[in-house]
Amino acid sequence: MKVFLCLVALFCAPSILASDDFDLEAHMKNMGLAYKHSVEATQLPEFNTAIDEFITLVKRSKSATFHKQAEQSLQGLDKVIAKAELAKKLANEKGLAAAKGPLKAIDGLRKQYHKLHEPPGFWELLFSK
Repeated sequence: MKVFLCLVALFCAPSILASDDFDLEAHMKNMGLAYKHSVEATQLPEFNTAIDEFITLVKRSKSATFHKQAEQSLQGLDKVIAKAELAKKLANEKGLAAAKGPLKAIDGLRKQYHKLHEPPGFWELLFSK
C-alpha cells in the first residue's frame, strides 16, 4: 500500500508543480496553426481572424519561462508581434497580397529565434566545459 501511495504521489507531483505554467510546446503548435491559417487566407475577414488569434497567442507566449536567453527570446516575440500587426494593417489598407512580406518575415524570425533554444548536439555535450 505504501508503494502504491508513493507511486501516486510521484505521478501527481509534476502536474501539481507545473500548474502555473502552460504547455509552451502545445501553445507554439497553436501559434503555427494560426500563422498557417493567416498565410492561406483568401478573404480579408478570414485573414483578420487568423492573424488576431496569432497575435494573441504570441502575446500569451511572453508569459512563458524561458530558461535560455530569455531577454533575446522576448525581443524576438516583440518583433513577431510587430510584423504581425504590420501585416494586418497592410492587409486592411492594401489587400492580402500586401501582407505577404511581413508574414514571410515572421517565418524568418521564427527560424532565427528557434535556434536559441535548440538542444545541444552530441559533440557540444561531449566537449563543452
